[in-house]
Amino acid sequence: MHLRFSTVCADAQSLPDGTMDIHGVFHDLAAPGFPAMQDRLVLVLVLEWDREDHGRYLFRVDLEDEDGKPSLTVEGETEVHRPGPDQPPARSPLIMPVQDVIFPHPGQYTFRVKVKGAILEGPGIYLREVEEGVMSAEPPAGIPGDGPAEA
Repeated sequence: MHLRFSTVCADAQSLPDGTMDIHGVFHDLAAPGFPAMQDRLVLVLVLEWDREDHGRYLFRVDLEDEDGKPSLTVEGETEVHRPGPDQPPARSPLIMPVQDVIFPHPGQYTFRVKVKGAILEGPGIYLREVEEGVMSAEPPAGIPGDGPAEA
């Protein structure tokens, strides 16, 4: 099992044809002070399973700072169906909107996925501190006009 795809974005949705529509991918955010809060972000993950995997699997996603301290935890469950011999491996596309995410300090934050006893490193977000006036003149990378604000 491995992480086939991962990103943080403004919005994502599954389409009827099995594809994903992903908007506003971002890798860093700016805030005028810390702790900072991001009103909304969407974590997108695609877990690709081993051929022998099937059944229900619990997973946990922690957003951790550089010291491994979690600032957010999301838990869930996914159903995995065994593929046929001529089919690609089973995949679990996960779209997880998250509200009011708190970032205690500037620096690197990484989503880590814990499933089947393994830890998979997901996407990261770098938080930087900028002066208040800079925020209004220049929207933060990522979500135009919807960056973190002081908590």
